[in-house]
Amino acid sequence: MATFGFLEEVLLKAIFALTVTTPYEESELDAAYAAWLPRITRSLSDPLGSLIDTYGKAAREHSNARIEGVDELLADLRAACKTRNAICHGSWHAPDEVGRSIPFYVNKQGEKFETAVDCAFLHQLQKAVAGLACEVINTVTHMGWQFPSSDGPGRAVWQRGVGASEAGT
Repeated sequence: MATFGFLEEVLLKAIFALTVTTPYEESELDAAYAAWLPRITRSLSDPLGSLIDTYGKAAREHSNARIEGVDELLADLRAACKTRNAICHGSWHAPDEVGRSIPFYVNKQGEKFETAVDCAFLHQLQKAVAGLACEVINTVTHMGWQFPSSDGPGRAVWQRGVGASEAGT
C-alpha cells in the first residue's frame, strides 16, 4: 500500500527537520554533525519500524520541541506499522462470500493477524495512515519550521549553502 511509503517519507523528512534544527553549543557542533550524517544516511533505507523509533528519539531529544501527545502518536504509528506488516507481508487467501480475506501473518512476537480485510478496511486504513502523516508533519510545523520539501508556513529548515541556524534568520 503506497500510503505507507508516503508515511515513511514523511517520517524521514521529520527526522531530518528535527535533527537539523536541534540547537547545539558551538563546542558540540563537530560531534553533533559527525553523529547526524550517519543517522540521516541510515534512515534513508530504514524500514518503517526503525523510522518510527528514530523519529520518536529525535522528537524527544529536540530541546525546542513542543509535541503534545508524542507517546500516543508513537503508539498509533507502531500500531499502523503492525497492520502494514500484515497487509504487505501476509499470505493472502481467496476472499470469503462477502469479499473479506484474513492474510496469514504471524509477527516476531507470535501474534497472528486475525482481522478480516475488505475494500472498506483498506480505505479506512489509508485514511488513518494519511492522518498519522499529517500529525507527524504538524510536529515540525508547530515548532515554527516549514516541513521539508513543502511550500507550507514556517522558517525553512535548510537552504542550499545555508545551515539550519542561519536559514530561519
